Amino acid sequence: MTTKQLYKELNYVNHSREKRLFYANMVISNPDLIPKLLEILFMVDDKVSCRAAWVYEFMCGEHLEASIPYLDTFTMHMNKVHLDPAVRPVAKVCEYLVKAYYSKEQNQIKSALLPIYKERIIEACFDWMINDEKIAPKAYAMNVLYLLGQDYDWIHPELVMILERDYQMQSSGFKARARHILKKVKKNNT
Repeated sequence: MTTKQLYKELNYVNHSREKRLFYANMVISNPDLIPKLLEILFMVDDKVSCRAAWVYEFMCGEHLEASIPYLDTFTMHMNKVHLDPAVRPVAKVCEYLVKAYYSKEQNQIKSALLPIYKERIIEACFDWMINDEKIAPKAYAMNVLYLLGQDYDWIHPELVMILERDYQMQSSGFKARARHILKKVKKNNT
């Protein structure tokens, strides 16, 4: 399947879990489609890029290791994604990667998530925290930054400052997640 054919196919992806899972499994079964999917995902001004992001998120949710050969491409370009329906799944993929990295269970992400990739993820997450994004990317970013703050001692103070500064102006969903993260940070620092 060419990139052009995949692009056409992605027009059939909708919000249903069933469709996203169908296309995610198609990509998992045909790993040569992953770079094509990412190429479409990073056509950031095109509405179909959002559909590619949904499929990529589901692919990572089902088989995260399939993303390993493309971590450089993904982390290098993810900060260019700006359409709301695409930002959320990209932030979710970052959360998948970082949760796997800190998992107690052995997995390939632990050795594949290089410092440069973590630094790019940190930068993107702080951007999502300070920019006018919806709650979901901010919630994923908070969690990612909290976890990465275990290895980068400067992250927690910055994260706490942003959460406390923005707390009053944000939604109840943001406030609930922020309280949870702030409590975990304070617990770790005692």
